[in-house]
Amino acid sequence: MNYIDPKLSEYCEKFSSAEPQYLKEISRQTHLTQINPRMLSGHLQGRFLKMIVQLLQPKNILEIGTYTGYSAICLAEGLKEGNKIDTIELNEELEKVILNNIEKSGFKNKIRLHLGDAIKIIPQILETVNFDLVFIDADKQNYPMYFDLLKDKMKAGGVIIADNVLWSGKVIDADDSKTDNETIAINAYNKMVAENLSFETIILPIRDGISVARKV
Repeated sequence: MNYIDPKLSEYCEKFSSAEPQYLKEISRQTHLTQINPRMLSGHLQGRFLKMIVQLLQPKNILEIGTYTGYSAICLAEGLKEGNKIDTIELNEELEKVILNNIEKSGFKNKIRLHLGDAIKIIPQILETVNFDLVFIDADKQNYPMYFDLLKDKMKAGGVIIADNVLWSGKVIDADDSKTDNETIAINAYNKMVAENLSFETIILPIRDGISVARKV
C-alpha cells in the first residue's frame, strides 16, 4: 500500500540527503539477488535512521533483523567512533552478503553481527550490554516478545524503533486483524507500546510505518 503519492515520495527523497554510493550498490544488489527486496529499508528510511542516531548519540545500538546490512550501515553512519551496533540475523545464508556489504561500507569496526534466533541471543547480549537505541525489523509475530525482552532494560531516554507497524494497511483491515497472525502480532505490539506508561510513542507513516517509543 502507498500511503502517499509515489511522486511525493520521490520529492521527499530528492530533497533529503542523498544515499552514499555504497548504499545505492547494496540496494541494487539486493533487488537483483534477493527474493524479497522490499524488506530493504531504502533511501528515505535509511536517512531517517542515520538522523536519529546523530540526534540521540547512543553508545550501544541493537538491531533485530539485519537482512543485507543496509539499515545497520545507516545506523553506523551516525554513530561516533568507539560505539557499537549489535545486529541479529536469523538467516545464516545471508552471512557472506552482510559481511561483504559491511566491509565495503567501511563500518566494520562499528558493527557486530550475530546469527541465530534473536529471542535466544538478546538475553545473552543483555548480560554485558545496555542499549540506548533499538531498531526492530524482523519476524513480525515476535514483535511483542522483543518488546517484553527489552522494555525493562532500556534506560530513561532510550528509544525503541519498530518498522512495518502499519503492515501495508492490514492493521486496520477487519478481516486481517482477526485472521492474519502477523497483523495480529503487529496490532498487539502497537497496543502494548502505546499502553505502557513507561514509554511515550508516536507512529510515523514513513514507508510501511515506523513506531518510535522513548522511555521516560
